Amino acid sequence: MTKVAHNLTAQAGSGRRLPAHEVIYRQLRALVLFGDLAPGQAVTIQGLTDRLGAGMTPVREAIRRLTAEGALEFQGNRRVCVPLLSAANVSELILARQWLDPHLALRATERAAPADLDHLERLDTELDAAITRGDLRGYLESNYRFHKELYDLAEAPILSDMADGLWLRFGPSLRVVCGRMGTQNLPDKHKELLAAMHARDAEGAARAIREDVIQGMEQVRQSLDDPGG
Repeated sequence: MTKVAHNLTAQAGSGRRLPAHEVIYRQLRALVLFGDLAPGQAVTIQGLTDRLGAGMTPVREAIRRLTAEGALEFQGNRRVCVPLLSAANVSELILARQWLDPHLALRATERAAPADLDHLERLDTELDAAITRGDLRGYLESNYRFHKELYDLAEAPILSDMADGLWLRFGPSLRVVCGRMGTQNLPDKHKELLAAMHARDAEGAARAIREDVIQGMEQVRQSLDDPGG
């Protein structure tokens, strides 16, 4: 697990240490979210226990939670896997994200302080640096952190949790898409979003993130249409 992913999983928002079972859940969640467990790849519960260096009980609890969230599914014989997306699944995800992400971006623009915008700028700079050096995992982590920060700034916890949960559904497939395309071919609309946020143009920010969402999700859809591409 990378340093960034470890930081995402090891601490609560306040900086206090998390209980051990929560740390294991977040570590396994990161393996799913960033595509370390490929869609359709079956893994044993014992294998995950060894990989995480954890006891069987917290790993089983983490699997139970992620299964309930739709991020994993049981395969029998003590195996689990990341579900494969269908074209219909992607259509649902696009429909959900086209509403959630723009609405959260609009709220975030109305509420963000200058320091918040500076933080988003730093995250986008980290994302650009990962693209430049061809760091796929770094790109995926920075991209997620950028969107997660935007969700948090919206101060709409129910909607933010819904939007964040959707990443568990498409994140593994996004890893596959980005791996095929290469980091140099991964455009986004973050610059347009940030410009709109600095200008306090909430509607413009919503439009930019909607275009960003559609662009990314259409790439996932195309990968399903052309799996060998």
